[in-house]
Amino acid sequence: MKKKISNTDKKDWEDFINNNQKIPDKDAPYEKHINKISKTLDLHGYTLRDANIAVKNLIINSYNNKIDRLIIITGKGMRSKNELDPYKSSKLSILKYSVPDYIQNDKELMDKIKKINFDDVESLNSGNFSITLKKKK
Repeated sequence: MKKKISNTDKKDWEDFINNNQKIPDKDAPYEKHINKISKTLDLHGYTLRDANIAVKNLIINSYNNKIDRLIIITGKGMRSKNELDPYKSSKLSILKYSVPDYIQNDKELMDKIKKINFDDVESLNSGNFSITLKKKK
């Protein structure tokens, strides 16, 4: 079905093309949320000591480089079989619990952190947690 373009529509189109005025950006109010920068660190295969060092370095470097949010992947999600192993502790030897504990006990790191998402840490289905960093002064 072909519809003939009216003269009014043609004139409106010509006016639009020839107009140098900028079109208002309807998404501008949302841009401040889009510009947030995040980094991810996957701790699969790390020892507890190496994981703590890597997390500390990530937090300090991210804070200094004005990164807003960090995602730490510990690998302790619902597919992990650690809790079925009688020789492994369900709390103490798992990066999921020990890394957030390490962060909380380090004053230098906590001074740079606005929030740690403990809901993700406590969730049985989550193998990661997020950290929101403060703005560098």
